[in-house]
Amino acid sequence: MFFTSLLNSLPGAIAQGLIWGIMAIGVYLTFRILDVADLTVDGTLAAGGATAVMLIRAGVDHRLALLIAFAAGLLCGLITGLLHTRCGIPAILAGILTQLALYSVNLRIMGSKANQALSVDKYKLTLSQRFVRELSLRNPLFLLMLLSVIVIGVLYWFFGTEKGSSIRATGANPAMARAQGIDTNANVVLGLMLSNGLVAFSGALLAQYQGSADVNMGRGGIVIGLAAVIIGEVIFGKVFINFALKLLAVAIGAIIYYIVLQLVLQLGLNTNDLKLLTSLVVALFLAVPYWQSKIRPRRAKEAKAGEGGRAC
Repeated sequence: MFFTSLLNSLPGAIAQGLIWGIMAIGVYLTFRILDVADLTVDGTLAAGGATAVMLIRAGVDHRLALLIAFAAGLLCGLITGLLHTRCGIPAILAGILTQLALYSVNLRIMGSKANQALSVDKYKLTLSQRFVRELSLRNPLFLLMLLSVIVIGVLYWFFGTEKGSSIRATGANPAMARAQGIDTNANVVLGLMLSNGLVAFSGALLAQYQGSADVNMGRGGIVIGLAAVIIGEVIFGKVFINFALKLLAVAIGAIIYYIVLQLVLQLGLNTNDLKLLTSLVVALFLAVPYWQSKIRPRRAKEAKAGEGGRAC
């Protein structure tokens, strides 16, 4: 009974993992490449979902709604970037300010309602959770896997260009990048825009998948994104060296997170404790590299001491 229930929930968990994996890739761009702590994403995810839902309800094509949601995310990242680079506000505070403002903006987008429904029976959608267990092209898993591959491929190409390389240089060593004549402020703004664009795109997919947009749908999103990044790095960090494979590891990390989440829910975890579980998972995986760095030198010393003893 337990395993049957778990297997039935796996397609939905994988689909959500793929959607949140795109969001986690956006988080990876700021967290790892730019080395910027961006908390805008909680508001940006909801902004993407709200924008897509309201556009589709107004008669806009569902595919165009995804692109407009992506553009809305670019705008969110632009605001955070300008607050940080032009106003001298620390990145983490700039993100909090934008996220706070987006709560009111998202309510305005949704007509002052906290929730807006989007039924697959009434509107044509890109994907829907209703078909997640079907063996047909309507199953959202196929489209989500294709979108993930496209996102990773485009980012791999872009960060191999001169502009993309300058963004990576900005995150790796800002002082050296400025010495090479790189406009680091412009790169930070562009990186934040690209990151939040992906987050909003993910939010638009999520809203269509679950059939609604909620003003609080992005709450805790940054923690889930970080969980996916850290899980992917800890499990695949030594194997996936290529940049595209690192992005793939992040997407797989999101899938693993949601599969583990379903497993724990099947074991009877209270849904009120999900945020606590997420925090513990992120803390654990963040601590693993630190523990490894402490254990390895000790083992090396012990091995060297053992070799010295045998030589005597």
